[in-house]
Amino acid sequence: MPTSTPPAAFGPETARILLDIGAVDFRPEEPYTLTSGWASPVYIDCRKLISYPAERRRVIEMAVTLLRDAGDLAGAGAVAGGETAGIPYAAWIAEATGLPMLYVRKKPKGFGRDAQIEGDLEDGQRVILIEDLATDGSSKLVFIDALRRAGAEVGAALVIFYYGVFPGALGELEKAGVALRHLADWQDVLEVAGGGGYFTPEAISGVREFLADPVGWSASHGGRSGA
Repeated sequence: MPTSTPPAAFGPETARILLDIGAVDFRPEEPYTLTSGWASPVYIDCRKLISYPAERRRVIEMAVTLLRDAGDLAGAGAVAGGETAGIPYAAWIAEATGLPMLYVRKKPKGFGRDAQIEGDLEDGQRVILIEDLATDGSSKLVFIDALRRAGAEVGAALVIFYYGVFPGALGELEKAGVALRHLADWQDVLEVAGGGGYFTPEAISGVREFLADPVGWSASHGGRSGA
């Protein structure tokens, strides 16, 4: 199951929204280390959208359209937000679609019911995983495995932003039988940023160097060096 291709306008529009609210930071001279271990000259903070009602409503409209056009909403029984950044997006999508919502932790909470999944999950229920972004897909598999152990059927995951440059993400998700849906990727951000005066030419050039060889760039800047 390959990643979906969103409507042509969704990528640039989502990228522009993220850039306009300051959710994209280009810093090639002082790289970020992502949760996955990769070094990156850019950091995307989709959490910022929670503070911008008009922008987040538009992003959710596009996300729901993408899921509907991909056929994921047909027969879906719930949406599940991944801890923590996926939870607000799952709540908004649940509200927009009328679907029940769940949220899933990275691991059981360790006390009380020791629950990893919150909400009422029915055995065999089709669930769409919702997250803010994806780098190499590893965190998605943690959430998907937890949902499946609890009896859910998971065939699709949606993220607002997909890095689309690091190896392994789609292959691992495809092996797990999960299609990744996304609204924007790095090419969208670079296209909009390059023509919008958001960053200096030097910063844009630094990001282009990263995109030309993400794994090599990561290795040479203190990050992960292989899949």
